[in-house]
Amino acid sequence: MDQNALEKIKKTVTDNPIVLYMKGTPQFPQCGFSGRAAQVLKACGVQNYVAVNVFEDQEVYDNLKYYADFPTFPQCYIKGELIGGSDIMLAMSETGELQKLIHNALG
Repeated sequence: MDQNALEKIKKTVTDNPIVLYMKGTPQFPQCGFSGRAAQVLKACGVQNYVAVNVFEDQEVYDNLKYYADFPTFPQCYIKGELIGGSDIMLAMSETGELQKLIHNALG
């Protein structure tokens, strides 16, 4: 576990209202779950968020699992809080809960 990497992750998720750590990019996801997570955000009307391609940042790839004790990608953070992966995001969007969090985060 690398403390510098964990500080970098903390800074990213606290300095930005919505952050998605994913495999690939929203335009070119490199796994189905990451693609679905990006689509859920898009369907919720989110146009601007920070997408971090974990394949381009080895430190983040190796240490993100320790940050919030969540072992898989993608990981969505809203206002510094871990929301979860694509399945959780999809379920929350179906109930409207995700949209409320997004609206509050973007004010």
